Amino acid sequence: MVKGFASTGDLSEKKVSFDELAPGIFAFTAEGDPNSGVVIGDQSVLVFDAQATPKQARRVIERVRQVTDKPITHLVLSHYHAVRVMGASAYAAAEIICSLGTYELICERGQQDFESEVGRFPRLFEDVASVPGLTYPTMAFERRLVLWLGRRKVELLFLGRGHTAGDIVAWMPDEKVLFAGDLVEYGATPYTGDAHLREWPQTLDAVSALGAEKLVPGRGAAARTAKEVQEAIAGTRAFLADLYAIASEGVARGWSLKQVYDQAMARMEPTYGGWAIFHHCMPFDVSRAFDEASGMDWPRIWTHERDLEMWRQLAGG
Repeated sequence: MVKGFASTGDLSEKKVSFDELAPGIFAFTAEGDPNSGVVIGDQSVLVFDAQATPKQARRVIERVRQVTDKPITHLVLSHYHAVRVMGASAYAAAEIICSLGTYELICERGQQDFESEVGRFPRLFEDVASVPGLTYPTMAFERRLVLWLGRRKVELLFLGRGHTAGDIVAWMPDEKVLFAGDLVEYGATPYTGDAHLREWPQTLDAVSALGAEKLVPGRGAAARTAKEVQEAIAGTRAFLADLYAIASEGVARGWSLKQVYDQAMARMEPTYGGWAIFHHCMPFDVSRAFDEASGMDWPRIWTHERDLEMWRQLAGG
């Protein structure tokens, strides 16, 4: 019997890469752990996604300090998940920016999400006691916000519901570099526990239409060519399509959640089982796909107690 989340046994430190994708634009990646993006402007720095705790965030800050001493003035949150936002205090950024949808989700379920994610990912929530509380934005927008870091243009875009109801991307049109957050993964498993699976493919269409030639995904290595960008988008799309098709079939046939999960694992593991955090994500992914296929548009809130009950039911046998 599985006694804990698949991720609780993942205690090995990941190798960090800090790669310059275009002059002054960097990808912070760590072998399937959450990624961050960095943009160096004329006088200041923007960081995209904060990491899980201040201690984790300092790994990003250390890399930034290796290439510039300019102050980090802007912190952008791609969405509300704790693993992305709870390290915000380390940056002391004047502006913390997210979509209006993300702000509303923080208010609705931010605390429950924080408590559940700490239980799921103990390694990532290193020194969790240093987190001062929920991260709230200083600025929120509906569809589009343009930032100028001196002469450098950064467009923050809400392109539609997907990974959550509030995900945004950061688009640098002059350099054709995109920070996609968890709307796109590359060799890593999409987490769909709070997703809108029927709308996510249309949002990916909008992501693809930007024409990015380099991309920082939510997890996985940075895509360095237009071909790799499209591979990342296509892989994410294929995973979502396969997952939702199995859930829809199961609901139509009257299968239980456990039956849908077993079918999804049997059919999807041969293709996706080698992707990062596959075994961790699948119980959450199937649970949400089952709910949405059953007609539940708004995702149920995950609590630590719900996490454990679901994990025992589906992964514990």
